[in-house]
Amino acid sequence: MNRPPHPSQARPHRQRGRFGLGALVALLVLAGGLAMAWWLMSQPPRVERRPAPAPVPPLVEAISVMPRAAAPALHGFGRVVAERESRLASRVAGRLEAFAPGVVPGRVVEAGAPLAHLDDADLGLALREAEAALAQAEAALAMEQGEQQRARAEYQSFGRELPAERRALVLREPQLRSAQADVERARAARDRARLDLARATLTAPWAGMVQARLLGEGSEVGSGTELLHLVDVSRFWVQASLPGEALAWLVPASEEASGSAVTLTSRGWPAGSERKGELLSVLPALEENGLQVQLLVAVEDPLALAEAQRGAPALRLGDVVRLEFQAGEREDLIALPAAALRPGDEVWVLDEEERLRRRPVSVLHRDDHQVLVAEGLETGERVITSPLGQPREGMALRTAASSAERPAGAAPAEPRP
Repeated sequence: MNRPPHPSQARPHRQRGRFGLGALVALLVLAGGLAMAWWLMSQPPRVERRPAPAPVPPLVEAISVMPRAAAPALHGFGRVVAERESRLASRVAGRLEAFAPGVVPGRVVEAGAPLAHLDDADLGLALREAEAALAQAEAALAMEQGEQQRARAEYQSFGRELPAERRALVLREPQLRSAQADVERARAARDRARLDLARATLTAPWAGMVQARLLGEGSEVGSGTELLHLVDVSRFWVQASLPGEALAWLVPASEEASGSAVTLTSRGWPAGSERKGELLSVLPALEENGLQVQLLVAVEDPLALAEAQRGAPALRLGDVVRLEFQAGEREDLIALPAAALRPGDEVWVLDEEERLRRRPVSVLHRDDHQVLVAEGLETGERVITSPLGQPREGMALRTAASSAERPAGAAPAEPRP
């Protein structure tokens, strides 16, 4: 009769079976991992192929052009000079007694006002002598006229006709003409002495400002000695310079019409202050460098003495002022920023397909801020104002407006053949 195994004897057999099963599972897992690794290594990586994104065209700024009446802004600088100035000189000799009250540099004197007085004692005596000589000549003429009447009565009583030459001598006609000439000579001397006496007082020939006294009181002066420097203050000139092509836009004054209007400003004036002038003429000579023409601008009442100019800034001789010339407008011109004009007098136009097109233009005026184009552009065309590093004919471009309208990533339209 067989006995069942004791529990202590059956436990080792179960443990051996459990270890064998675990080893088998581990081997299976290892084999599966190795197989998976081999499969992964044997398969090449797959990359999804996508088309390359379209290049983004450069962003530019463009303006739409419209022909209109336009004129250039013409600016220049000029120096204030006197239209009329004079160094007043004495016309008689004498001692300078005194200048008239108020005759000091910087003061304005009216036309005909006395400016200086010379010692006139000698001139007064000369006038008295001339008047006495005139009275003596007139008395001699009266006596000669009496003698002629007596001679005429004697000739008539003689009763004979004499030749013309003999008759003139008998009637004392030569003596009468001599006496008449003496009277005219004495009268002229009297008038000259009277005029010299009046010239002992120097007067202003026109309203002006005293620029300087040229002699001191008490000085001995002769005929022609300069006493005062006077400047006319009714009008000043401003001598300015502009490029020669600016003359096509300006009109000098003439007897029939006024010249182009000019606005004057200066850094030394209060903010917003300005004066008005008129283009008077174009000088025949160029500047010393030979590059610019010289213009003459007239400014009325430069010292703002009239009531109408009260409060306006005054021009001073030697001032340097800025001038803005009012140029005449011309029709059908296109105004562009200066940056829109490219070398060779051409512009870049943005066509309907957002591509660059070079366009030669006819330029009437150019400066640092503006270009006026007469021909080469049509109404509504878009002119590029932005710089480009390497511009090419037909290259794709975009503006802020076109970027907003085009879907993101969309390529520009193909160029037309």
